[in-house]
Amino acid sequence: MADLHSINDAINKRAGRKLLPSILVSLTLLTLIFGTINLEPKLFLLLILIAIMLGVRELTHAYRAGGIELPDLPIMLIASVILVASWFGGTEGLAVSTGLSIPILMFFLLMISQKDFIKRSTSAVFAVFYLAVLGGFILLVANHPDGGKRILALVILIACNDTFAYFAGVLFGKHKMAPTISPKKSWEGLVGGLIASLIGGALVFQNAFETQWYVGCAVGVMTVITATCGDLIESAIKRDLAIKDMSNLLPGHGGIMDRLDSALFTAPAVWFAFELINRYL
Repeated sequence: MADLHSINDAINKRAGRKLLPSILVSLTLLTLIFGTINLEPKLFLLLILIAIMLGVRELTHAYRAGGIELPDLPIMLIASVILVASWFGGTEGLAVSTGLSIPILMFFLLMISQKDFIKRSTSAVFAVFYLAVLGGFILLVANHPDGGKRILALVILIACNDTFAYFAGVLFGKHKMAPTISPKKSWEGLVGGLIASLIGGALVFQNAFETQWYVGCAVGVMTVITATCGDLIESAIKRDLAIKDMSNLLPGHGGIMDRLDSALFTAPAVWFAFELINRYL
């Protein structure tokens, strides 16, 4: 038993986090995602709303740690409007709600205080765009007759990249990709995620959507790029605000933002890929 504990401690030290709680949290999240989208799509909308609201709360608290004072509730309200409009209004709802909501938010912040207005307003707009606008594309992917399969494709692509990039990096990572932003991210990890995403993309698009395997490979490559960018940008935000994690809400993962970062950047690309497939293939 002591040997098992020693092995587990060594794995956790090498991985940089506790793997068992991380796996349990991941399985719980997957159950919620696929349970809601298949049982009742509006429950999936509610799930995403809750996740984005938690993300807004984490980001505004992180802002405060970095000396940027912003109220939670107005940003949550604006984000909710954009997400609901995206679900019921599609791309038009997303575009119009964003165009109307952001000026209102900026004016509201101006009425609260004129001090550091540029810093406060740009930080608030960034939060809305980062979480609500990009998050709206998750809902655009889901709100479709094939929404369950499309979310499955999104999850598989992200999981292939994140999981295999993580393990390849832990096992083989020697050459740092961006040491000043994310010291644990390596080129070996990127290659591991790329190989897995190529295979996962080919399989899911060929079997679930009856497209050619190379279409899935192309989407897989795109996913590696977007998911990696999302992860690096979230790491850059934390470094800029001088915090280690957004929160400790999810054991073994950190905050909800640590789970959303890849999805927020990948969902628009996957939505665009489906649009191209529907029009030209």
